[in-house]
Amino acid sequence: MLRRKALKKIFITTLTAFIVLVVSVFPVKFNDKAINTSLEVEYLTGLGTDTIYLLNEDNYLVKSKIFLDSNDLVEKVRILLDNLIEKDNSNFLNGLYATIPNSVVVNDVKINDNIVSIDFSSDFLNVDKEKMKSMVSSIVYSVVELDKVDGVKISIEGKSLDNYPLVLDKNIGINERVNITSRNNIQKVVIYYLENIDNNIYYVPVTKYLNDDRDKINIIVEELTTSFIYEANLMSFLNSNVKLSSFSEKENIMFLNFTNLLSSSDDKILEEVKYSLAYSVFDNYDVSSVVFMEDDKLIDQVMKDDLKK
Repeated sequence: MLRRKALKKIFITTLTAFIVLVVSVFPVKFNDKAINTSLEVEYLTGLGTDTIYLLNEDNYLVKSKIFLDSNDLVEKVRILLDNLIEKDNSNFLNGLYATIPNSVVVNDVKINDNIVSIDFSSDFLNVDKEKMKSMVSSIVYSVVELDKVDGVKISIEGKSLDNYPLVLDKNIGINERVNITSRNNIQKVVIYYLENIDNNIYYVPVTKYLNDDRDKINIIVEELTTSFIYEANLMSFLNSNVKLSSFSEKENIMFLNFTNLLSSSDDKILEEVKYSLAYSVFDNYDVSSVVFMEDDKLIDQVMKDDLKK
């Protein structure tokens, strides 16, 4: 226990020093003023589990947590897949469901060069087009969030899955919504909403295809401040008064500068706001950290690696 606490303190100190150094060496300016470099790093605890994507009653894939009791990556994938197969004795909370029919058998799981290869029995193909999309997305999104996994290959009795790329990752999309009126300025943006299931808050990624040539972060913020009106049964806790004043990407860190971001009651970011924004940024930008600011002042930060712990 003491050793873990010591390591945790070392991590926090090192991380804080790194962020401060980056901001000092590469000053990010907003409205022509250098930002304050004081930053408190919140170390995420209670996330010692892995991620699994399950269906809710509205057929959205929902980000949930699962404990995979193994240190072996192949065994972790097998346990994960076993939990994605429909069973009468499923341990999931009410309102969450597995995505793979119970007749499907996992023939083999291999890993090579950070790519997980999974071979299924022929029953994998006995589903309609919409069910297939949800099933494949749940498998890919769940597996690629494991450490040291960059992609997934899916085969059926040794043959590659038709109509999909050979190596799959989050680029395949999830909970897709298409709102395109022309061939111009088409953007694909992943936005994380929230859903309350039996008084538990879950994050729900939605891949949107729309005509919009703005930076994705501007689309994300605007959608999260307004789109609860349009996305049935999904929510956003981002207040409509919140505005993204500016943003910048430096040294693999995304800096987001807002107005009206802090909760007036305790001067903190709502957890649901912080993580819906962070998850959205990580799925759209190749960065390792998101730093939150209000009126040029650093107030919070989320590390991508911490979300996997």
